[in-house]
Amino acid sequence: MDKDLDIQFMRRCFQLAEKGLGNTAPNPLVGAVIVYQNTIIGEGYHKKYGQSHAEPNAIKSVKNKHLLSDSTLYVNLEPCNHFGNTPPCADLIVENKFKRVVIANTDPNPKVNGSGIQKLKDAGIKITTGVLELEGNRLNRRFFIAQTKKRPYIILKWAQSSNGFIDALDDSPLQISNSRNQQLVHNWRSQEDGILVGAQTFIKDAPSLNTRHIHGKSPTPILLVTKDTELNFTLWRDTRKLLVIAPTKPAALPKNAIWIGLKPILADTISELLKFNINSILIEGGSKTHQYFIDENLWDELRVSKSKMTIKTGIKAAIWGQQTASFETVQNDNVVNYFFNNRQDQ
Repeated sequence: MDKDLDIQFMRRCFQLAEKGLGNTAPNPLVGAVIVYQNTIIGEGYHKKYGQSHAEPNAIKSVKNKHLLSDSTLYVNLEPCNHFGNTPPCADLIVENKFKRVVIANTDPNPKVNGSGIQKLKDAGIKITTGVLELEGNRLNRRFFIAQTKKRPYIILKWAQSSNGFIDALDDSPLQISNSRNQQLVHNWRSQEDGILVGAQTFIKDAPSLNTRHIHGKSPTPILLVTKDTELNFTLWRDTRKLLVIAPTKPAALPKNAIWIGLKPILADTISELLKFNINSILIEGGSKTHQYFIDENLWDELRVSKSKMTIKTGIKAAIWGQQTASFETVQNDNVVNYFFNNRQDQ
């Protein structure tokens, strides 16, 4: 065994797995690589929920199936050992008599959670686990949070001026993000299952909450109403399912809208979204909605786009415990900082 090669081929699994981002929920992101004599002979990834998994896709790509029994399978997540939309991947691996399987992460799903690995061991297959485990955790952070915390992965996002304002006080439009940043934000939208705004943002901006500046799927729109507010849905003409979280059922809901009762504990309400295959949410505003989630410590990731522009007065961004950004990117004049919540009480 060569640890450097294991790392190299596992990184390739991650690259493949990421291709499914935004399309596999509630399933995880999984890539698989088949290696014969230190050479890749097959690859595959889970492309879309309900379709075949990474392992069968990789096996199918191998031209000479006789090589499989002397090959190593690399996969970033433990192969499943139960029937769902597809047969168990562990059975297929055993059937093809792989000599070794290398895995980054054990699957926390109770239906798997070590049973897939045990089946492979019982068949005499050599198993190596924990290769780039932390990177694997980050890759499947949405899936892992949904499985372990029983709620969607929550991303807070906003753009702010250099002095911390996110919007004007009046109804005049304020463009903080540049065109490159808008493309980035719409790419984020395409990667998540749901997109959430508060009542005031919905009323003031009448946002489309879809993906337009890039080619990609649009997330499920979610409206959060924390107190009884008169809502006007006449401008909402989208045919997507609209999830409306509110204390009481709003009047004149659109036909495609589903009301979800707001519970005393916000986390309990957000957990309800898993029933609609919402494993991740991008929360776009406004400031009070961001603050609501921050005060409840109900967030996993924060993405703040900072512009060089200065605004004399306006609506301030939410207040949160400052910490060093995990990393940052530059979009023309905008700097995007990414933060991860290290306090996972929720």
